[in-house]
Amino acid sequence: MTTESASAPERARDAAAIEADRRLVAALRAGDDGAFMALVEQLGPSMLRLAGQFTPSRAVAEEVVQETWVAVLQGIDRFEGRSSLKTWIFRILVNRAKTRGVRERRTVPFASLASAETGEDYEALSAEHFQAADSSRYPHHWAAPLPRWETMPEQATESRETLALVRAAIDELPEMQRTVILLRDVEGWDGPQVSNALEISETNQRVLLHRARSKVRAALAQRYASA
Repeated sequence: MTTESASAPERARDAAAIEADRRLVAALRAGDDGAFMALVEQLGPSMLRLAGQFTPSRAVAEEVVQETWVAVLQGIDRFEGRSSLKTWIFRILVNRAKTRGVRERRTVPFASLASAETGEDYEALSAEHFQAADSSRYPHHWAAPLPRWETMPEQATESRETLALVRAAIDELPEMQRTVILLRDVEGWDGPQVSNALEISETNQRVLLHRARSKVRAALAQRYASA
């Protein structure tokens, strides 16, 4: 979204975020331990979850997170503000996690993701499950919503079972699809943030997210069809 097309509230939020980043970077450069610890508490859990997508164990993921924080402190004077501070930190994390993952013989090279842009993957659901590309309201979104939990019998049990099914379906996804859907749908990142952090194209990010959501939806559809 360009500055010209953004609404006044959106521009105000963007300006506030940039100013908050500027103050935080200044505090980190000044050696403000309080600012650093607040940042660790804010980003630490998400960083650990993301590192875990590339590494074989929680212990290794924790080491990657610790190494990332050291790199942040050592490199903060070189931070140029071309992206948000959060995106910069997560890019360091991903690069280190990838390196550790390769070392542990866990991670495939990012070059293997070329198939996501050339269409050499498969769709988990056929086209009729989605809105048309020219839909006036929700292009490419689900054609029909999933059953609402409150309309199901034994709501609490069903809710837990559904969440467990979603988690299991996500765990079964290929590595990059799993990472993208976790960042987008669990962590709440937007597309550009994910693309920047993972250093992939916007097109690749959209394809990976679409396929990940398709496969999760397919697992849910199968569950409800057999219920």
